[in-house]
Amino acid sequence: MSRQSPDQFASEPPAVPTPGHEPLLLVINRFDDEFGEYHRFLPEGGFRLAYLTTADALDPLDREGAVTTVVVPDLRVETLLPKAREIAGLYGPVAGVVGLSEFDLEVAAHLREELEVPGWGTSYVRRFRDKTVMKEWVGAAGVRVPRFLRLAAGTTPEQILQDIPLPLILKPKDGAASRGVQLIRTERELVTALEGIAEESATQGYEVEEYVDGPIYHVDGIRIQGQYHCVTVSQYLNTCLDFVHGAPLGSALLDPGPLRDDLAGFAIDCLDALELWTGPFHLEVIADSAGKPVFLEVGLRPGGAGVPFLHRDLYGIDLYCEAFRSTIGLKPLSAEHVLPAEAGSGGWLVFPEPQPQPAQVVSCVSLVDAVPEVYGESLPAVGHVFDGSGGYDHAGGRFLLRGADQAAVNAAIAEAIACYRVDVEPAEAASILDAEPVSL
Repeated sequence: MSRQSPDQFASEPPAVPTPGHEPLLLVINRFDDEFGEYHRFLPEGGFRLAYLTTADALDPLDREGAVTTVVVPDLRVETLLPKAREIAGLYGPVAGVVGLSEFDLEVAAHLREELEVPGWGTSYVRRFRDKTVMKEWVGAAGVRVPRFLRLAAGTTPEQILQDIPLPLILKPKDGAASRGVQLIRTERELVTALEGIAEESATQGYEVEEYVDGPIYHVDGIRIQGQYHCVTVSQYLNTCLDFVHGAPLGSALLDPGPLRDDLAGFAIDCLDALELWTGPFHLEVIADSAGKPVFLEVGLRPGGAGVPFLHRDLYGIDLYCEAFRSTIGLKPLSAEHVLPAEAGSGGWLVFPEPQPQPAQVVSCVSLVDAVPEVYGESLPAVGHVFDGSGGYDHAGGRFLLRGADQAAVNAAIAEAIACYRVDVEPAEAASILDAEPVSL
């Protein structure tokens, strides 16, 4: 495993570009909310923006200020590469390629290589997309990771159980938000699960890994040249896998203290092992029965659900802005924020889409007045139809909380779970109605 220099960018953009010839940034966009307002991330100007976007993500884009906005049917590399070459030929050369979504990281890396643009390449990004590769890199540095095994087309239950005892976790190697993840408790469940992915595993790829039972934490922030620019540590309430199976998911920021500091330090070891010197990260850690941290996985992007909103509201840090800027080698806009000593906590809570589906919203309950710690919410509009595709973004309800400490936030989350209700009725709509604007 070769080491990579902290300086990922060959050169800085011109300090005083010729008007109309500012460096061109190519942006891959799938966000239909404020995360797609990329023009806000460059208040000093100095760049031209060109967008490759899906039609349902047009609204937040500053199309008038862009050199071009190209609407595409999908964001696969096969679709985007010809369009990217056309843009480069008409307006280029391209100085940088940005794709902030988990699902656009590899495509952006491919475009950089094809267009010979500086930045993260495909082999580097793979460390953060392939869960077996990331654990190899982290484990090679002496950091504890779960035991794991790549699945091949002919992998048998007996081969798996020789290395990894039950219970165990089966998951796609490049998945996100626990999609396709299964907790396997018996050999019969393992046989059934392997039969279910027999054809899929040859193309998508799966792994099995040791099940570690304990509290799960997430560490979020931005690194600049090997140092934290900002970092927070939070503890999950329930798990992402629980959310997939119908339970609400939330987290609360840890109070100042040894646990928070130890987990932030553990994250440094993981990020150093992966050579993430500059860029965003969302890293998940589990504590084993002895309280020792075990690396789970990391994303080369900001955390989802309420994570970016909480950082914005509590600390004045726009994680998507800083992720965008660090991707192209620009200095942060926000002030440094690393594990403050002052008291005060916050958290978020997301409810899954109601079952069974399709289900149409009849009514829902606001929690802003019912739970004092809730300061922001995004509720599904009456008439909205849930079809199972909402995830964290278009969920059954999303809430942001502030509290005096972690215990207060945890208590408020429990109260919110007890109070919240969304009433639905069976629906046969073929399309989803627009939800109310996000008010987080």
